Amino acid sequence: MSGAQPGKQVVPLAEALARLAALEQANKLVEADDLANRMLAAMPEHPHILHLAGIIAYRNGRIAQAVERMEKSEVLAPEAALYPRNMCEVYRGAGQLDDALRAGRRAIELAPRDARAYFNLALIHYERLELDEAVRIADQAIALEPDFAEAHFEKAEALLLGGRMKEGWESYEWRFKLKQAEGMLPKTGKPQWDGRPLAPGKLLIVGDQGFGDCIQFSRLIPWAALLCPQPVLACSGELTTILRQISGIGKIVTRWEDTGDYEAYIPLSGLPRLAGITTENVPPAGYLAPGPALVESWGARLDRLVPKGLRRVALVWAGRPTHKNDRKRTLKLEQFAPLFARDDLAILTVQKGEQIAQVGGYYGRAPLLNLGPEIVDFADTMAILRHVERLVTIDTSVAHIAGAIGVPTALVLPHAPDWRWLLGREDTPWYPSVRLFRQERAYDWSGVIERVSDSI
Repeated sequence: MSGAQPGKQVVPLAEALARLAALEQANKLVEADDLANRMLAAMPEHPHILHLAGIIAYRNGRIAQAVERMEKSEVLAPEAALYPRNMCEVYRGAGQLDDALRAGRRAIELAPRDARAYFNLALIHYERLELDEAVRIADQAIALEPDFAEAHFEKAEALLLGGRMKEGWESYEWRFKLKQAEGMLPKTGKPQWDGRPLAPGKLLIVGDQGFGDCIQFSRLIPWAALLCPQPVLACSGELTTILRQISGIGKIVTRWEDTGDYEAYIPLSGLPRLAGITTENVPPAGYLAPGPALVESWGARLDRLVPKGLRRVALVWAGRPTHKNDRKRTLKLEQFAPLFARDDLAILTVQKGEQIAQVGGYYGRAPLLNLGPEIVDFADTMAILRHVERLVTIDTSVAHIAGAIGVPTALVLPHAPDWRWLLGREDTPWYPSVRLFRQERAYDWSGVIERVSDSI
């Protein structure tokens, strides 16, 4: 290569591109960013460098830069099917769903046998709430690649969101073949439970997936216990305090080695399929309750801390950053300004995690009490919620806690929500005390919090 410095080894372009891709796939995003910028400085018009640099920018949260780089790569190499295929996902993250639809269709036009291109397009139809089309396109991906777990799971989510529960639960079984599901189930030769009776203590129920899922589906444990008395429940330690309230459980364990000699297992999220759950027969809420002593203790503390005469509203504004859809469900604290402008409310934050730091920048008429640092576990959260008039929250585990104990809740949802919240309704069969406030446009929260505030 002309211009190379004497004594410095020149790395072939193909090797540098492979290195860049490997760093991105290994989640070494700082190193990948540095290498991408150096490669762009040397070859700013190379389409594949631009494309990979765009992916890395996207994963680092610089969405506008990602779009700019990847659009340029597509202009430079308009016949490269990989580019619109990946652009489909980046446009989705940017909230540009019309552009995402165009890119997805272009990817299929260029590579009509690429199952991943159909899968990406199915995701876009889900985001646009075109659920029948999402199912149809997912089926095309599956026809090309029958064991494509992500396509089966996307089909499940579209079916369930549309209320087609029986079909949806069947496709939902593919979730354990997803890469991120590794380790969720025990490594065993024992069969998955098929719904037939077992002797006491011989069924293992696994608290799989997130905290919210476990709380939601735990209502079905008593049904399983009718067929298999005293089932063993394996779950995260953070859930043991509250799930031990569920009737019929034999014992709760937090390590695989303590599960004992079970004969069959079932993931907690697999119980709705076996029980034949539809939107019409969801077992009632009210299956959890905070401990009386803890309720009394928090009540006394809040009576001291909260100004007299103000209505108490609890608040959660952010979810777990590693959640696959956190970008579209999480808000900033400042976006709840319509609540903060009220002079009749006291805001009690029950937010956990790093996002608590946003409280430091709070300015509002309503007094704000940051309870997050004092909350030890879900038992504390439940007890606090007994002393508020309303919970206002994004779609996270606290919404499930509130719904399970019957606390009035305003749940703010993205335009294309998680499947469990269904479509076209303000209520939910899972939790009668929860009212749903949906985005009218994808990735646009304008008007949502105003409607919440007006409802209180």
